[in-house]
Amino acid sequence: MTELKVNTVVIGSGPGGYVAAIRLAQLGVDTLMIEKENYGGVCLNVGCIPSKALIHVARSYESLGGMSGLGIEVEKPKIDFKKTQEWKSGVVKQLTGGIKILVMKNGGKVLLATAEMVDAHNLIARAEDGSVTKVQFEHCVLATGSSPIHIPIFPIGGRILDSTGALALPEIPKKLAIIGGGYIGLELGSVYHKLGSQVTVIEMMETVLPGFDADVVKAMQRKLKKDKVRVLTSAKAKAYKETKAGLQLTVEHKGQDEVLDCDYLIVSVGRRPNSKGFGLEKTDVKVNEQGFVDVDRQMRTNLPHIFAIGDLAGQPMLAHHASYQGEIAAEVIAGHHAEDLAKTCAAVVFTDPEIATVGMSEIEAKAKGLKIVVGQFPFAALGKAKAQADTDGFVKIIAVAETEEVLGMVIVGHNAGDLIGEALLGIEMGAFLDDFSQSIHPHPTLTEAIMEAAKKAKGAAIHVLN
Repeated sequence: MTELKVNTVVIGSGPGGYVAAIRLAQLGVDTLMIEKENYGGVCLNVGCIPSKALIHVARSYESLGGMSGLGIEVEKPKIDFKKTQEWKSGVVKQLTGGIKILVMKNGGKVLLATAEMVDAHNLIARAEDGSVTKVQFEHCVLATGSSPIHIPIFPIGGRILDSTGALALPEIPKKLAIIGGGYIGLELGSVYHKLGSQVTVIEMMETVLPGFDADVVKAMQRKLKKDKVRVLTSAKAKAYKETKAGLQLTVEHKGQDEVLDCDYLIVSVGRRPNSKGFGLEKTDVKVNEQGFVDVDRQMRTNLPHIFAIGDLAGQPMLAHHASYQGEIAAEVIAGHHAEDLAKTCAAVVFTDPEIATVGMSEIEAKAKGLKIVVGQFPFAALGKAKAQADTDGFVKIIAVAETEEVLGMVIVGHNAGDLIGEALLGIEMGAFLDDFSQSIHPHPTLTEAIMEAAKKAKGAAIHVLN
């Protein structure tokens, strides 16, 4: 057994863990990052990056079929899905390969092994080759991430997939069923629909994207209907049977059972924090009923020398939020003053149309009893959107009625994720409607919709009726 003594050990190398490890090393802290499987964690290996790579392929493939209206004649495109998967894997390999190098080049150490806590200052790391390392540490950063929630009656394996398996399919299914109409389920459904699959989405709630504002849900449902993606809401998947061709799925919908044939079934009903399976209970770190580890603004747990970041530390369970928390934890451990002072965190759903949100939604503002003013501007009234033949969606801005301080923004449409940054910065800086409406936005661009939405909230829109 090898024995190692370090100032800080980071467990997990996802967007939170590797960022924390790099920053710690940059600050001169003796750091060891332990990863049990793949550097980069879920996000880079089987989440954010591979899914966005496939989304890009699917959008590109679909766009080639719609060029005739622009005067461009293209022969019917064909897709070699094996090559697509190889290209996606190449993108992942490039990004994950750099993580180990960055940690080490900055002076940190890395270890590919499974960590198990012994107590609040010691752990055992077991590598695949059988080697064991005992690690003694002064500080620990828990960055263990989250895993897909599984439904016992639909065990993952074979033709039943979670999001990880859905991104590594060897073929494009002819028929695909998805349990879960949240953002992950709809992203995956959007990909395979564009590639030619007949997609059915099964959602227990009354609408897809539960929790989003009604106008966002309406825009998404309209597009799903246009694309002939079948959506069963207020529905429950009850059982399945394997057949020679694939699966037969029994779904209860509107009080009646219906049998659906599919090649593959994707189970996408959310994620849970990885707070079990590595001996956390031996440290006396408190874990709440949902499995999250509660932290303060410096990312400290109830044990001041142990920190938790990312999905393990609670909502929002987003990669960029984990990275932000990782830097805070690193700065605090290095003896610098740092804490989470962010007002908000933007989120993006990479469906078609794309959805981006930041700050308070209309639902949240009303639930808090706030008197608000709302301005909405459709991309259909925007020159740039018309010129690029993509007019689905809108920009909506939510502000306090009396002061006009901006509380939140929702963007639905092309490049929503790239546009939301302006709103994020504005809210962090305490912007008011005038800050958006009186800033001269370049023309013709999609960002004009943000300016116009702010003008609409003030009753002064130019390109739509007030």
